[in-house]
Amino acid sequence: MAAVQGHLSNGADGADGPDGADPADGDGTPPAFRHAVAGLCAVRPRPEVELSPTPPPRRLAPFSYALEAVVAADTADDEDQDEELAEGRLILLHDPAGHDSWRGTFRLVTLVHADLEPEMAADPLLPEVCWSWLTGALEARGVPYRRPSGTVTRASSHYFGGIGEREPSTRIEIRASWTPGEPPGAPGRAERLRPERGAGPAAEAAGVPDTAAHLAAWCDLLCQIAGLPPAGAAEAGVVSLPQRRGPQPR
Repeated sequence: MAAVQGHLSNGADGADGPDGADPADGDGTPPAFRHAVAGLCAVRPRPEVELSPTPPPRRLAPFSYALEAVVAADTADDEDQDEELAEGRLILLHDPAGHDSWRGTFRLVTLVHADLEPEMAADPLLPEVCWSWLTGALEARGVPYRRPSGTVTRASSHYFGGIGEREPSTRIEIRASWTPGEPPGAPGRAERLRPERGAGPAAEAAGVPDTAAHLAAWCDLLCQIAGLPPAGAAEAGVVSLPQRRGPQPR
């Protein structure tokens, strides 16, 4: 899959960047944020995951960038039609002045949901397990993070009347946020906010979290909640949900 590029939200004027524009462009956008967005845009997930830019929220932080994702697999009886197994949204927030509740200048926010098989939906420990998938995905990728918070919601639907023939269904939803840690040896906040004149791209990128690794971990979470098997060594030791309704990934 090609790298994704898309919408930037600049809280200073509330304007979105043009779809498909280089995220490194943009007057008034902090260099740290541009580097963080460039890291997101460079990620190429496994084939079952389709990433695309989406308009970000404008009031959560001065600067924001958002991606949405769908995990799909070929259906057993129609190779030209994919079955959506899970979907989600990931938002990168940036406040150059810092945020007390974040304990940093960046924050990642996500919403992930998927339908579950009845035997999994009945597991009383399912919320705790799903939350551990999020933290486990980050730890498996070796990315530092702090101050995680969120909810895991399990919602069951039963059908009546004209649609009473449908089987009951259960959907799991994860809403979470965390502060991405900075790479080891990153400079302090004062140094980051006052880079030397003419220091160049390397100095501008100092202290920027490894957003590519965080996005890769988030894609791992999506695949896990979708029931896909691990893609390779990076997911070794991770236990996924049983595959749902037949389709096996290519």
